[in-house]
Amino acid sequence: MSEFVRLCALEDAPRQGAVTEMQAGGRAICLANVDGELCALDNLCPHRQGPLGEGWVEDGAVVCPWHSWAFNAKTGDGVHDHGMRVDVFPLRVEGGEVLIQV
Repeated sequence: MSEFVRLCALEDAPRQGAVTEMQAGGRAICLANVDGELCALDNLCPHRQGPLGEGWVEDGAVVCPWHSWAFNAKTGDGVHDHGMRVDVFPLRVEGGEVLIQV
């Protein structure tokens, strides 16, 4: 298993209910703040490769800004199409840094 790498400073993480795009380990990451908990998902929507990090949080899911496909922020499972999913990455906060395992 790969080790944890720095994603961002905790102060640069999105506020509650927001998402942002970041890079870690050569991957585009969608960092979401769902009810005060940070979640890290693959940034590409499997539908049309839309940028999830430019979307929004709704009912515990990250919603793609292109066609409103939604993915559970904790599991990556598609909300409306259960055959679709995105990768979810383990993360932790240490010493004011958000670390991710990619």
